[in-house]
Amino acid sequence: MCGITGTAWTTRDKNITPSVLKRMTDVLSHRGPDDAGGYHTDVSGKSFRFTDGSALSDFDPASATGAALGHRRLSIIDLGTGHQPLSNEDGTIWIVFNGEIYNYRELRQELIQQGHQFQTQSDTEVIVHLYEEQGTACVERLRGMFAFAIWDERRQRLFLARDRIGQKPLFYREQADSFSFASELKSLLQMPDASRTVDPRAIDLFLAYQYVPHPWSILKGYQKLPPAHSAVYEQGKLSVERYWTPPYQNPESNPDFPFQTPQQWSEALRNTLTESVRIRMRSDVPLGAFLSGGIDSTIIAGLMQSMSDRPVHTFSIGFSVKQFDERSYAREAAKMLGTDHHEYVVEPEALEMLPRLAWHYDEPFADSSAIPTMYLSQVTRQEVTVALSGDGGDELFAGYDRYRAVALSQWFDRLPAVVRKMMTASIWQKLPASVEQKSFRRRVKRFLAGLAVPPERRYLKWVGIFDTERRFEMYSSEFREQLGVFDSDQFLLDAYQLCPDRDFVTRTTATDVLTYLPCDILTKVDIASMAHSLECRSPFLDHHVAELAAAMPLELKLHKGRGKQILTDTFSDLLPESIQNRKKMGFGVPLNHWFRNELKPLLFDVLLDQRARDRQIFNPAAVEQLISEHLNLQWDHSARLWSLLVLEMWFQTFIDPVSIPDHFPETALT
Repeated sequence: MCGITGTAWTTRDKNITPSVLKRMTDVLSHRGPDDAGGYHTDVSGKSFRFTDGSALSDFDPASATGAALGHRRLSIIDLGTGHQPLSNEDGTIWIVFNGEIYNYRELRQELIQQGHQFQTQSDTEVIVHLYEEQGTACVERLRGMFAFAIWDERRQRLFLARDRIGQKPLFYREQADSFSFASELKSLLQMPDASRTVDPRAIDLFLAYQYVPHPWSILKGYQKLPPAHSAVYEQGKLSVERYWTPPYQNPESNPDFPFQTPQQWSEALRNTLTESVRIRMRSDVPLGAFLSGGIDSTIIAGLMQSMSDRPVHTFSIGFSVKQFDERSYAREAAKMLGTDHHEYVVEPEALEMLPRLAWHYDEPFADSSAIPTMYLSQVTRQEVTVALSGDGGDELFAGYDRYRAVALSQWFDRLPAVVRKMMTASIWQKLPASVEQKSFRRRVKRFLAGLAVPPERRYLKWVGIFDTERRFEMYSSEFREQLGVFDSDQFLLDAYQLCPDRDFVTRTTATDVLTYLPCDILTKVDIASMAHSLECRSPFLDHHVAELAAAMPLELKLHKGRGKQILTDTFSDLLPESIQNRKKMGFGVPLNHWFRNELKPLLFDVLLDQRARDRQIFNPAAVEQLISEHLNLQWDHSARLWSLLVLEMWFQTFIDPVSIPDHFPETALT
């Protein structure tokens, strides 16, 4: 697990000095504290360690075309060698790589038989030789999580790729005569000509989804390479293409999954997920697992323990607020499985965490579960360097409560129009508001409020933070003019077109796999874990598991109102009965209580501060109303207030300062 950065240019005035490359690389040091290195075509085509000062002084600015690659390494496999950037035998192909290739041993043997010579035991070198054999198609053979860049000196080509589900991030910036990339946006902002102009569309997208989705970035001129895409920059031109799509087409038309009975699907799931866990246990450093006490993480920990000759280290955190504390379930799972369980109690300090979140996430990111994920990563890293997680189980196997709501809404859509109108126009509006985040009344009110719109937009109304009407009521007239005609819903609507021939619930899970999973869940985990130099691996996100889940009939996943039924049935031997039957809790924090207590001053001091007003994004009266309704127990606006607070903190971190600090500034919120 690492941080990568670099640039390629086609004119002399666009090349960068090794000192700039070093600055771009140093800002990623949290992603790779063990080693640093760079490659620059102007330094005799050789890689160098940034600790070698003589290499930096050897810079020859004469080259009109070329590339520079930077790397920060978290050593996981082949600790003694594997220094990056890494090249092939004759130094004509160079790579910087972030992630893990889990089938690297099998690919290595195949490449050795084809005559390739290896200098390391690393998975990185496998990609180099696979590229020599198959060119840009090499990405289709890789099984893992990855983002990498390959500089092909002979072709003067820069090739980039991102893994299928989107576990590893990759930002880029295309300009006239140059192209730059990095694991995190802050690396690109270290370049001398880095612009920091905020994109109004990105703000609208953020408020709709609580993240800025790919391919957009919060800043104009910067983009994210989408999951399952590769890119080629050659002769000053960029081409981007998709290389994989999860097979959500009708199962009857998919010859790769000829299963006829639930037992056959279950057996295939057991074998595929077990193999996925097995290859993710390859590591030269201590390894453990997150264990929340939910179905997904318990299955992963159980499979790990079944393949280990010693107790697996498992980790969970708990909170003093009972409705957010899952420790008892994690403890029960650990006892049944026989793991070496580590349990921590934390009191989340939002005041302390807000500046840290703003700096690490690079863009506004309002999923408040990033806070406990940060804490969990921190305590886990004290014992191990790699942790396996259960991420992806809910999206792939219909685990979220909202999928049941989607199924119920299909029944509603079949009712006579007059009945639907009565339910949507009157009943839900008469229900009293609830100030409790997880109350049944609040969920019913939210469900009924969404029934008046078409199914696809209805789903966004349920999962979004600010719906379209509320956003535009919040915006200032100046910002609405900047935004122009833009429909943030289209990102979700496009994803729904992936499998038009499946039932609507399956289409919704597929949409989450393409949107919510990579843009929210995986972004949250990647940034939180890498902030503490912890590698997080997710067996459910192996593309073989994802393909199996995509082809699976819905009734095996969502059965009699229960999600993830096939997971519970298939792995019942690893799941305590209480966990099999428990309701999903989620990994959250008590935002509504915070905003009426310790965070209350921030609502006034930050959201209504003159700096925030001067940005002319929001109507101050609308913000004041939001705060007032929440504090007076009229409505639970905690998620919306958190989004506004996160956005303003991002402005104060990345837009207001003259320069972006190359490390997290250990300062209090001011």
